[in-house]
Amino acid sequence: MEASCFEKIFGRCSELHCFAPGRVNLIGEHTDYNGGLVLPCAIDKGIHCAAARRTDLKLQFYSDSYPQDGVRVYHSDRPDLQHCWADYPFSVILALQGFGYQPASGCDFFFGSDLPEGAGLSSSAAVEVVTAFVLHELFFPFLSRQEMAVICQFAENRFIGVNCGIMDQFAVAMGKENCALLLDAHTLQHEYVPLKNAALVIVNSGVKHSLAASAYNQRRQECEYACRELNVSALCSLSPEEFERKKQSITSSLSRRRAFHAVTENQRVKQAAEALKRQDYREMGRLMRESHISLRDQYEVSCEELDLLAEAAWEIPGVYGARMTGGGFGGCTVNLMEPGTVSDFTGSISSAYLKKQGREPAVYPVSVSSGVTRCEE
Repeated sequence: MEASCFEKIFGRCSELHCFAPGRVNLIGEHTDYNGGLVLPCAIDKGIHCAAARRTDLKLQFYSDSYPQDGVRVYHSDRPDLQHCWADYPFSVILALQGFGYQPASGCDFFFGSDLPEGAGLSSSAAVEVVTAFVLHELFFPFLSRQEMAVICQFAENRFIGVNCGIMDQFAVAMGKENCALLLDAHTLQHEYVPLKNAALVIVNSGVKHSLAASAYNQRRQECEYACRELNVSALCSLSPEEFERKKQSITSSLSRRRAFHAVTENQRVKQAAEALKRQDYREMGRLMRESHISLRDQYEVSCEELDLLAEAAWEIPGVYGARMTGGGFGGCTVNLMEPGTVSDFTGSISSAYLKKQGREPAVYPVSVSSGVTRCEE
């Protein structure tokens, strides 16, 4: 389908078709940029990209999510952003140039998506990583997936202005089917943890968030303040016991609460990975609930709609655990449950949300998928 859409938009055939998944984070929120552990997985919804090289240096981008924008035109020798969605793939090209990788020509790109934007499922990281992977396939076959993730994170930090950690790009690039990815965001050491005999369902609150909004970057600043007061390079280098001994060094009560979340959330990720290895989903669910409460009360990145969805899910039979996922300020919850209970869960959570919010949420049962890949036409 992407190939035919590409031909319709650009009037010629595409050379390749690639797919980058979205990601859902099981636990470990706002720990990646604090030097800690995260436990995300790639999902079977994401961003498709059909592309072809050009004979000039022009870069053309089209997205079926923004048909009203038409084709956005950039030039690889002019680092001018246009303050629209196409800045994300263009920023990857700028970042590649900054790392010394200059594409030999321009390209045309068609992006198709079945991933809800602004839902905390890393649509921006998927666009970035699929762009990097297309360029890898066309120009830079020696680039590793890990290098692509690092370059895409740099692109979002440097050019988009979002001080995100590495988790989203790494999970999109490095995901593995039927596995969660336990990642140390400081060292990039990682391992795959099997996730089987349980179902994953994402529920979209319908409240859109923007990670570029000041609230996200403000949380980072509050954590950096705590680091300076504690004289540590990263909050997650501290154990909960060490933090308890040193926390009074943080003169700001607000930064102290942010730091408390980061340190205890990092500990929860360690415990969650061990629970998954044992297939102890009830323990995993308990940790997910604790995570949501901490994000709500200590980090203050939840919202009324996410709290409603999480709290309703905790009461539904067959649900092991539920929590907000992603940067916060809206987006989705992730729900871990017994296989065979998805249909009943969907009805129950929809009814609860309709009663309180006057509308039904979008519910997405998902499978755990592999990372970015080239597709066969």
